[in-house]
Amino acid sequence: MSEQNKLPAPEPALLNKTKKSNLILVFGILSVLFSIIPLAGIVFAVLAICLFVKNRSGMKAEIGKTLAMIGIVISIIASAVELLFFPLNNPPSWLSAIRSDFLVSSFWIDFENNFISEKRYMYILKGLGVTFEVTFFAVLLGIALGVVVALVRSSYDTLKEEMRGGFGKGLLWFFNKLCGVYLTVIRGTPVVVQLMIIYFVIFASSNNKILVAVLAFGINSGAYVAEIIRGGIMSIDKGQFEAGRSLGFGYVRTMAFIIIPQAFKAVLPALANEFIVLIKETSVSGYVGLQELTKGGDIIRSRTYSAFMPLIAVAIIYLVIVMFFSWLVSLLERRLKNSER
Repeated sequence: MSEQNKLPAPEPALLNKTKKSNLILVFGILSVLFSIIPLAGIVFAVLAICLFVKNRSGMKAEIGKTLAMIGIVISIIASAVELLFFPLNNPPSWLSAIRSDFLVSSFWIDFENNFISEKRYMYILKGLGVTFEVTFFAVLLGIALGVVVALVRSSYDTLKEEMRGGFGKGLLWFFNKLCGVYLTVIRGTPVVVQLMIIYFVIFASSNNKILVAVLAFGINSGAYVAEIIRGGIMSIDKGQFEAGRSLGFGYVRTMAFIIIPQAFKAVLPALANEFIVLIKETSVSGYVGLQELTKGGDIIRSRTYSAFMPLIAVAIIYLVIVMFFSWLVSLLERRLKNSER
């Protein structure tokens, strides 16, 4: 093999950084997995964070560091649970006093009444599962609808001056107007009203509340996704269309292979934020009797006549979910910026 055909060997420093990033990720994962054994979880977390301080490059290192921090939090919680509730051999007097005082405190009595008695925590867990299920399928439906509507509207804006009169232009004009009505109606009415119309009017004979919620939130999200994607398509320079046509591509192939990939890259962070908004919007599903996360907390409140703990628990869970996905969006944005360099 000639020297010209040989690939240059990776630099040792780059290989070393890659190995450290992989090691940080592994330690981060282990810190979460072993967090139920607090000492082991904290040891793995400290190793991951120490390596991250010396090597900050790479998405794997960022993920590993975040997992290590999560592992530390879980390990601290696990330690507190073990010290307060697990049987211990000859515990010190100060710990015995803390345990006895905590078990008779109003906080623990209220917590036990709201979540442990009659396994009421299952309302929260089942509701969380329903929330994720509705959100996932609603996102898929919203993206599918949004792409179709965005393509129709952007195609009409691009081709209306080039297309001559006839059936094709008239059909495109009709679908563009239809999409405009869809966007106006959906974005101009509250999502909870749309949910109740679909459940009590359109699907009045159906008992599948999850399907109704998926349709309602998917149709609602599709209107916002459509404008996000259309904005991304229209932001692409017109020279890209001309470049595609100079390669012999028609309009469809130019859109499929040149325009849409660039547009999706530009709008991915906005689409991810729409997904985060959709998670919170599902909290109104209780209006049609769907037992999602918020409804689960409300059921606990109706059983215990105590509103503070179940509602605060629901709020904290939503906050943690949003913080987690916001972190993923920030990683995505950073990755896209690095790929543009």
